Amino acid sequence: MLKKVSTLTVGLLAAMTVWAAPTVEFTTNMGKITLELFPEKAPKTVEMFLYNAKHGFYEATIFHRVIDGFMIQGGGFSRAMEEKKTLTPTLQNEATNGLTNDRGTVAMARTQDPHSARVQFFVNLKNNDFLNHKSTGDPRGWGYAVFGKVTQGMDVVDKIAKVPTGNAGYYENVPTTPVVIQNVKIISDK
Repeated sequence: MLKKVSTLTVGLLAAMTVWAAPTVEFTTNMGKITLELFPEKAPKTVEMFLYNAKHGFYEATIFHRVIDGFMIQGGGFSRAMEEKKTLTPTLQNEATNGLTNDRGTVAMARTQDPHSARVQFFVNLKNNDFLNHKSTGDPRGWGYAVFGKVTQGMDVVDKIAKVPTGNAGYYENVPTTPVVIQNVKIISDK
């Protein structure tokens, strides 16, 4: 026998589906990390991140820079520390979005050029206020664009933060045993 579902229930379910944040799950060789993304605050960054995730760019990349008490950075290098050819253009820095580099947030890595982020990202291990946007008049004040947060697997992030690191060529703080992103699953892209 079918039960009658109220119009209110159907409307609430539809609203929850529409407002569900994009969610991505990384499976690493140290466990799973789930990210909720903020397209309303960093629309282009989230769009490009999801594009790269959907097209397999992040699979088989490593967390290549790990600094305990600061952040873990990944998304651009192979196990052999070879930089992957990017699929997407550089991004306009969206650090003016009001989000801050607090523990568990995810932000885009970049060079000294504030508009040079492409694919690499980092997870903040603590509140890193010095990475927040301060001024658009000075390249050093632009900050790093936060575009998501870890919703599950912060214990995995903390475990990654504790791995032994060393130098690999001219790169510093590289895990001596690679921490590999093995699989990327888009749980929701809406």
